[in-house]
Amino acid sequence: MPVLDTDGGEFTLDGAPFRILSGGLHYFRIHPDHWADRLRKARLMGLNTVETYVPWNLHQPRPGELRFDGGLDLPAFLDLAAAEGLHVLLRPGPYICAEWEGGGLPSWLLTDPDVRLRSNHPGYLHAVEGWFSALLPKVADRLATRGGPVLAVQVENEYGAYGDDTSHLAHLAGLLRRYGVDVPLFTCDQPGDLARGALPGALATVNFGSRARQGLAALDELRPGQPKLCAEFWIGWFDRWGGRHVVRDAEDAARELDELLAAGASVNLYMFHGGTNFGFTNGANDKHTYRPTVTGYDYDAPLDEAGDPTAKYHAFREVLAKYGPPVADPAPAAAPKLPAATVQFTESAPLLADLPVLGTPVPALRPLAMEELGQDFGFVLYKAVLPAAGPALLEVGAVADRAQVFVDGQPVGVLERERHERTIAFHVPRAGAVLRLLVENQGRVNYGEGLHDRKGLHGPVLLNGAELTGWTSLPLPLHDLGELSFTGTAGPVPGPVFHRGTFHVDEPADAFLHLPGWTKGNAWVNGFPLGRHWSRGPQRSLYVPGPALRPGPNELTVLELHAAPSHRTARLLPHPDLGPTEE
Repeated sequence: MPVLDTDGGEFTLDGAPFRILSGGLHYFRIHPDHWADRLRKARLMGLNTVETYVPWNLHQPRPGELRFDGGLDLPAFLDLAAAEGLHVLLRPGPYICAEWEGGGLPSWLLTDPDVRLRSNHPGYLHAVEGWFSALLPKVADRLATRGGPVLAVQVENEYGAYGDDTSHLAHLAGLLRRYGVDVPLFTCDQPGDLARGALPGALATVNFGSRARQGLAALDELRPGQPKLCAEFWIGWFDRWGGRHVVRDAEDAARELDELLAAGASVNLYMFHGGTNFGFTNGANDKHTYRPTVTGYDYDAPLDEAGDPTAKYHAFREVLAKYGPPVADPAPAAAPKLPAATVQFTESAPLLADLPVLGTPVPALRPLAMEELGQDFGFVLYKAVLPAAGPALLEVGAVADRAQVFVDGQPVGVLERERHERTIAFHVPRAGAVLRLLVENQGRVNYGEGLHDRKGLHGPVLLNGAELTGWTSLPLPLHDLGELSFTGTAGPVPGPVFHRGTFHVDEPADAFLHLPGWTKGNAWVNGFPLGRHWSRGPQRSLYVPGPALRPGPNELTVLELHAAPSHRTARLLPHPDLGPTEE
């Protein structure tokens, strides 16, 4: 592979002029059996490069534990990109934002009450060095200087929007160099943050979604004469629960792309293909109000969540043909989809009855945060005994992020961080009644100071003004549902309950799970975590990747936190429902 040079006013590869025509494609948001397909479609649109972040929190879920298997086999993804003739812009963070849980930073960093993320705090830097020492040797042979596809590596991510400590960026750059990264380094920032986020000796790049000439002018003012790259050209946007599905007109985005490229700049489309925040991996924002991101990361991108070309794909293909080598092959067609089917749930397993197979309770005087329990994703069930019968007012220090409250197994209300709720009143039927709070981590904040986002029930917890002590905290990561005690049920069962049904597949293909009438929870197919469902919307379906299915019988499991509808059915359809595009 040729080596990228950033000296002078334009990029060159082995001395020849080169324009980076890249698109975001995050391997961890795509089923690994679809990697080759998505990479091929990137080339067929006219891209010569793809960009990917690296999620530290998935690759190192615990200190000393490393995962590079299955859907986290980054070296295999890079090899597939090379086989398709594509270059790669690698963005290893350690912070990546990406609307990803915690911005990619592992939750175990938060076990240190004094940690300062994205800083020169010794504990943080020690953890980063351990991570880079594990990650970078695995990608070193894929660098362009050694014949691989990786043209350049990013230092941190939009640091200028968070801080201005150049010494921190320099330390990270030094780690990259120490562990073998000898291709060009780059930073990326929005136009107003360029001066704070740039690093001497690294290429500065700019992020924007419109007003290309102004954005490029800000970059040229900071670094006159350097090659110009828009490292994130925002061609769509992400969705949050309770909002609308955000879309951007294809022709408008194509005009802006044409303007950017006509100015002589290179580009990375954010996103070319968004993919899915499978399981519990979505992030959140908190600018005075907590706003969790939905499971789908469709992003109104050129490839939709199922990897099918959209109007934006074809509009961008026409623009890119003006600035890069022509693509002889025709544009790809949509992939086959599973025929419509109805799934009947015939078995159920109440969560509160199956606790022994889901986790081990930890006793303490106060409720323990999720991070103190060594847990990253899922739920925590808190339990205490109420000393007296009668009216009760429960006050909590904070809920992160949503608590269902039960007394002797009966629901008495919900506390939501998003609604700034911290108190709940109820009647205690007897002395010794059992109080339980099922707290859901709806996604750690991925942007801004809110990154220090510890999950669970935070004390003190007051009952009628006096501190309530003597708690057990039960981690419920829901990694493995294989030991649940499902039994046949004829009618609806009050939640929280796991519901299970089977359906037959002749030939596996992509589908979308629709759950009309259901309220909130999670879904799995054959143990593969599809993500969260919530009637709040806008997202009203979950993407089911074809490789997660198998010929013959398949198993669908849905956790419903509230009451399942009387019909207890779900629909598998060949099309998604991403929700309304207007408020």
